[in-house]
Amino acid sequence: MLNIIFFIALVWVTIKLIHLGIKLAWNITKFVFSVLIFPLIMVVLVAIGLIYLAIPILIAVAVLTAIRGRT
Repeated sequence: MLNIIFFIALVWVTIKLIHLGIKLAWNITKFVFSVLIFPLIMVVLVAIGLIYLAIPILIAVAVLTAIRGRT
């Protein structure tokens, strides 16, 4: 009986840790994209002369950010 309780608790803790790992990985990915990748893409677009493409993208992201209410 103790083995069954231990096994159930072990499975429960494992599922919780997997869920936490996925949640943390997703948050780290969002952070990396918003702080590193997106500004780098904007700088590259401006540097190669595609400012007419970079400005609408930047405006769209600003509007979406304002609508969502997150910074």
